[in-house]
Amino acid sequence: MALANWWVILVAVGVVVIAAGVGLFLGLRRRAQTASVDRARVARAERLRALPSFREALSRRMLALSGVLLLGALTAVTAGVVAARPMSSETIQPVNTSRDIMLCLDVSGSMSEVDVEVLTVFEELLEGFEGERIGLTIFNSSPVQIFPLTDDYEFIRGHLQSMRESFDYVDQVPEHWVGTLNGNGASLIGDGLAACAMGFDHPDDERSRSIIFATDNEINGASIVTLEEAANYAASNGVRVFALNPVEGKDTDVSAELTAAAEATGGQAYGLRETTTVGDIVDQVREQDATELRGEAQVVWTDSPDLWIVVAAVALLSFIVLLWRVRL
Repeated sequence: MALANWWVILVAVGVVVIAAGVGLFLGLRRRAQTASVDRARVARAERLRALPSFREALSRRMLALSGVLLLGALTAVTAGVVAARPMSSETIQPVNTSRDIMLCLDVSGSMSEVDVEVLTVFEELLEGFEGERIGLTIFNSSPVQIFPLTDDYEFIRGHLQSMRESFDYVDQVPEHWVGTLNGNGASLIGDGLAACAMGFDHPDDERSRSIIFATDNEINGASIVTLEEAANYAASNGVRVFALNPVEGKDTDVSAELTAAAEATGGQAYGLRETTTVGDIVDQVREQDATELRGEAQVVWTDSPDLWIVVAAVALLSFIVLLWRVRL
C-alpha cells in the first residue's frame, strides 16, 4: 500500500500523543488537588475495597476506560490513514486490436473543386469505423502528414473540419497549401502515394493496413516515383489501396491507371459519387483480420481507502458506544 499524503498519519499520531499527554497531565493534577483537600473519611473502607464485587466493578471500569483510550487512538489513526489517501497500483499494457488506415488526399488545383466533397466522404467513413487508427496525409508537389495514426476520433474530426474550412480560402495561406508546394510540378501522384505508404508505424508487426487514396490522377511534373512503383511499394509492405476517383467515367485512361494501381495492392477503385462507396470501403477494410498492437506498459494508481474507511467507522462507533456505557 502506498500513501499519497503519508505525512497526514504523522499528524494523526501526533494528535493522539498530545491528547494522551494532556489527559495524563490533567489526571495527575486533579489527583494532587483532591489529595490536598480534606475528605470525609469512611470507616472500614478497606473492607469495601476488599469485596470481590468491588474489585470486579473496578476492573471493569479500568478495562472500559482503557478501551475508550485505545478506540479513540485507533479512530484517530485510521482516520489519518484515510486522509492520507491509501493507493494501490496496477501495471497495464494497452492493446490495440484494430486496423490502421491512412487517408491520402490530393490537394492540387485540379482537385480543388472536389476536395471538400472528398473530406465529407472521409468524415462519413469515420462514422463506420470504431477503434481503427486513422492518419491523414495530403500532397501536391510535396506530401505533408497532417496527423499520424491515432484512435482519437474527436481529434481526427477536428482536423478534418479544419482542413475542409481551409478550402474557403479565408486565410492568406490556406492550411492545405502549407508544405505541399515545395517540389517541382503539381499533383505528383506517385510521390503522394509513396509518402502515405511510408506513414505506417511498427513495420515489423503483422497488421491490417489500408490507404484511402483520393486523386484524379492528373499528374503535372516529374515525380520521384511513378504511381505503379508507389503501388508496388505499398503492396510489398502489405498495404492495400482503395482509390476514390472523382473523374470516374470521364477519362478512361486515367481511371484505368488508377484502378490498376489499386488492384495491384489487393484494393479497389471507386467513383467518388457512387452511392455504395463509403459502405464498400468500410466492409473491405474490415475484411482484414485485426491484429494486436501492444502499447507501452503503464502503472496506474487508484485510491483504495475502502478497508480503512470501514475500520475507522467501526472504531468510531465502538468508541461512542463505550463512552455511553461508562458514562463519560
